[in-house]
Amino acid sequence: MTSVFSAEGKNIPCTVVEAGPCVVTQVKTVQTDGYEAVQLGFQEKKEKHTTKPEMGHFKKAGVAPQRHLVEFKGFEGLKPGDVLTAELFEADEYVDVVGTSKGKGFQGVVHRYNFNGVGGTTHGQSDRLRHPGSLGASSWPSRVFKGMRMGGHMGNERVTVQNLQVIKVIPEHNLVLIKGSVPGAKGSIVIIEK
Repeated sequence: MTSVFSAEGKNIPCTVVEAGPCVVTQVKTVQTDGYEAVQLGFQEKKEKHTTKPEMGHFKKAGVAPQRHLVEFKGFEGLKPGDVLTAELFEADEYVDVVGTSKGKGFQGVVHRYNFNGVGGTTHGQSDRLRHPGSLGASSWPSRVFKGMRMGGHMGNERVTVQNLQVIKVIPEHNLVLIKGSVPGAKGSIVIIEK
């Protein structure tokens, strides 16, 4: 993250995202695929790191092998080989950003669900203050209900952050400055949707 100053002199925290160049690798139509979409590729990779089926896919489109492929709806008039850059975005418009959140491993109920811990010597705990306490009922249903909030794996899941404002576009470097934070660690791949 970084920050920029607005025209009024306010300091705006923002995230710098490299948005391109993205190459059109396939145009899907209703006749051939049953729906309309455009497949975009991002970040070129070497042929030795590409499987033969992928190489056939990229050669058919006439483009270099791409590391990441994503489909979008709503694009018209594009053909394989066309390049989309950060100029697609404009300042002061709002976008949705999709990414994979940071993984936090196995976490207990205090960190994962903001439980307070037991605190006293009642409710099923006597010496473990950050544990959940009593979980199930008595003789009926003699089990723990599904969906009970317990410790477990936290993070590393697909997250969408909606209505983030585009502060500035730097087309010569394919950079988009987005107000606020986006999901994922530094250097991770995100999808920007209008």
